[in-house]
Amino acid sequence: MRLVLRNLGFYLIAFWASVTLNFLLPRFMPGDPVSRMFAQAQGTMQPDQIAQLQKLFGLDDRPLWRQYVDYLHSVATGDLGISISRFPTPVSEVIGSQIGWTLLLGLTALLVAALVGNLLGVLAAWRRGGILDSALPPLLIFVGSFPYFWLAMGALYLFGVTLGWFPLRHAYDVGLEPAFDAAFLGNVATHLVLPALTIVLVSIGGWMLGMRNTMIATAAEDYVTMAEAKGLSPARIMFRYAARNALLPSVTNFGMALGFMVGGALLTEVVFAYPGIGYQLLASVQALDYPLMQGIFLTITAAVLLANFVVDLIHVRLDPRVRVR
Repeated sequence: MRLVLRNLGFYLIAFWASVTLNFLLPRFMPGDPVSRMFAQAQGTMQPDQIAQLQKLFGLDDRPLWRQYVDYLHSVATGDLGISISRFPTPVSEVIGSQIGWTLLLGLTALLVAALVGNLLGVLAAWRRGGILDSALPPLLIFVGSFPYFWLAMGALYLFGVTLGWFPLRHAYDVGLEPAFDAAFLGNVATHLVLPALTIVLVSIGGWMLGMRNTMIATAAEDYVTMAEAKGLSPARIMFRYAARNALLPSVTNFGMALGFMVGGALLTEVVFAYPGIGYQLLASVQALDYPLMQGIFLTITAAVLLANFVVDLIHVRLDPRVRVR
């Protein structure tokens, strides 16, 4: 329990630091959202309207420490401000309407890549020197060395434009009403295949290679030799003894990937016009929507810290040596 509380304190300090940085960066940048809105209005805005907008976005003449205190209170209550590009929609509503698609895309790709990659790594290490161990890791690492957007455009051109097997854009067909029925879910799954496949192809090689290397070291331990001497079946030794202990580093990697997936699929979402956080972040940067950029940055940071804290809890549960220390 002491270890968990100590780690929780570290993550809270890191979150406070990210909130502080998120508050300071837009205020140190040249210009401000109100000046941009005034320029777009071509002088039609009145002085009282400008003052109200400055107060709304927290850019009035209040002292910086007072703005900081108010910003901390707003973050604590879930008020992330008003989006400029979607004025007057709150930032929390904009992020809430997009983050579900990012989680669907990221979780699907992450689960497939982690499960298949770890399984291939276990089999390759258990049969060292075979075809699976010799040919597949270099091939997957070679494919994973290509940029996300290059593979995404290649898959889009081949399977979407040339062959016409999958849709070209968005998360479902335009005009289709969202509903929890077989037709809509099937349509969503069809649109999900190409973006998820791109992320899987890039990341599966790292999962396989990491699990293979850890599995080779674990298979040389004394308890594995003892299990073989006892006459246990190779499948039981491979999964129950060797792979179970070699899985600990992959659990840590899974937690880190789980946090970064919220913003890591940006390029893939842009290529496929997938309505997630990454696509929304690009739109907010192009529109100079500072409140929305701040909200997305804070969401990504919170996701990374929360995922790593959950992994710490799981690691304490899986590895008794951590509890002893």
